[in-house]
Amino acid sequence: MKKLLVLMLTGVMVLGMVGCGSSSSTETTTEAEETTDEEEAEVEEEAEEASDADSDLAYVQEKGTLVVGITDFEPMDYKDEDGNWIGFDADMATAFAESLGVEVEFVEIDWDNKILELDGKTIDCVWNGMTLTDEVMSAMDCSNAYSSNSQVVVLAADVAEDYADVESLADLSFAVESGSAGEAAAEDNGLSYTSVSNQANALMEVAAGTSDAAIIDLLMAEAMVGEGTSYEDLTTGVVLVDEEYGVGFRQGSDLVEMLNEFFAESYADGSMTEIATTYGIENSIIAQ
Repeated sequence: MKKLLVLMLTGVMVLGMVGCGSSSSTETTTEAEETTDEEEAEVEEEAEEASDADSDLAYVQEKGTLVVGITDFEPMDYKDEDGNWIGFDADMATAFAESLGVEVEFVEIDWDNKILELDGKTIDCVWNGMTLTDEVMSAMDCSNAYSSNSQVVVLAADVAEDYADVESLADLSFAVESGSAGEAAAEDNGLSYTSVSNQANALMEVAAGTSDAAIIDLLMAEAMVGEGTSYEDLTTGVVLVDEEYGVGFRQGSDLVEMLNEFFAESYADGSMTEIATTYGIENSIIAQ
């Protein structure tokens, strides 16, 4: 009888111990699950923060401005009588900034330093009739091409007929914008040139007689030289190279896709063409 009682008591103690062990295990598992959930939440939060840090869109919206690097380049970017930046590129950049919910800010840059300015975040994009060259596209993430253009020779109207082909240009001295497609065209054709800060100054060099000719964008030449302009005695001559314009952003920027979508919508609803018509470049716009 005593042995039976001992066995029964022992069984009860074992069962009690098993029960206690099960409860402790459950509590430990629940705590582990809670810890895992917290860790996962932290990882997700850190990932979101890292994503925002890498996002140009988030960066621009947080500071409230889209800073656009430009030069004085009619009809793309130039100032009106009140000192406001206007032009096809300026108007499109303003509309794009509005679509992002931010203000636009235009900053004149040294064109030769555009990539440094972009990478240093003193500007958020380069939007100034920028030719999509191999150098540009390897250093920036660029939008789809939105306008066609050419590099053209500008010279005195009274001698233009004497310089009807590339070979005839060999003895002329040229003014070109430093770091521009015009400078590249001069180099590619073995022409003698002087680099200046922008295309407007290149025209001034020709008008002053310090250079025989300039190589600038055809769109600018059509707006700036000839009858009814400030340079009535100048005209366009040989076309050296055909090209396309695009907008440049930092490499990996999510603003590129945003701008391509904006271009497509603007072309579809006619607003891109309407702005282009305002500045006389509607025939140069590329379908989006």
